[in-house]
Amino acid sequence: MKRPTLAVVAARAGVSKSSVSRVINGETTVAPEIQDVVMQAVRELGYVPNAAARNLVTRRTDAVAVVVSDPPKGVVSDDPLFSTVVRTVSRELEAVGRRVVLILAESDESRARVERYVAGGHVDGVMLVALHGADPLPAALARMGLPIASFNRTAATDVPYVALDNAGGAELAVRHLLERGRRRIATITGPLDLYESRERLEGYRATLRDTGRRSIVALGDFTRVSGAEAMRQLLEDDPDVDAVFAANDLMAIGALRTLHQAGRRVPDDVAVVGFDDIEAAAYTTPALTSVRSSMADQATATVRLLLALIEGGPRKPVIMPNELVVRESS
Repeated sequence: MKRPTLAVVAARAGVSKSSVSRVINGETTVAPEIQDVVMQAVRELGYVPNAAARNLVTRRTDAVAVVVSDPPKGVVSDDPLFSTVVRTVSRELEAVGRRVVLILAESDESRARVERYVAGGHVDGVMLVALHGADPLPAALARMGLPIASFNRTAATDVPYVALDNAGGAELAVRHLLERGRRRIATITGPLDLYESRERLEGYRATLRDTGRRSIVALGDFTRVSGAEAMRQLLEDDPDVDAVFAANDLMAIGALRTLHQAGRRVPDDVAVVGFDDIEAAAYTTPALTSVRSSMADQATATVRLLLALIEGGPRKPVIMPNELVVRESS
């Protein structure tokens, strides 16, 4: 059957096409009796509004782009928490009738395509995920004037964001180790072009600086392999290390493996604390102490910030709290 048009609905309701259009687009200036007859005609005819035509009137697409700007190696998108973020974002947006357009931007070419897509008016707003320090995408999108919210801080100061209290979480971890009597506390960092890595490193350094202890730093990239290699390097450079704060749980798990292979008892010889409290943290041997930060809550807060921006709300950043979950590794 041929799909009924706006004109057919208007004829059935006995009103003008403009009146039908105003009712369908949710305008509140239409008299209640007109709304009633139009909606009755819509139901009788099985009319489905033309989304493209409606968007020309409302200037809304009911779509949001979730842009994951991560290098091909997938430092962040390979993290098990990434799926939690994507699921949460999709659920929150679908609950308010928004379509999710997931876009991976792994190169200069793909980022340029994102810019063209957004500039084409295909979405009402953009949520940015997994941004690295030198990434030009946030500033480029911000110049377009479209509502943007970032999952974590960006180099573009005019982009609102939702971030963890990374420095505060690192402080929780290091103070816990100090309270356990640890004297030579090392850290394994994440990629230092990520804000969260730098903030966790600074929280670690500031806490040790307050006690007059020196920093012992090894570089990682948020993967298990890098955590294992960094732990191996720490033991070679400073065999007396008696505690390690890893900037995420995957690296902490890698560190646990190296310590086991080296014959170091955890926590007797070396205590280990991670960050994120992923599900696997409770099932390592020994179970891993970790700074708990709810990625689902952070994702939800980012979606709500973006939806508020789309409606003209304030551009204030949001900082999420942490807590330390103490287990056998420390």
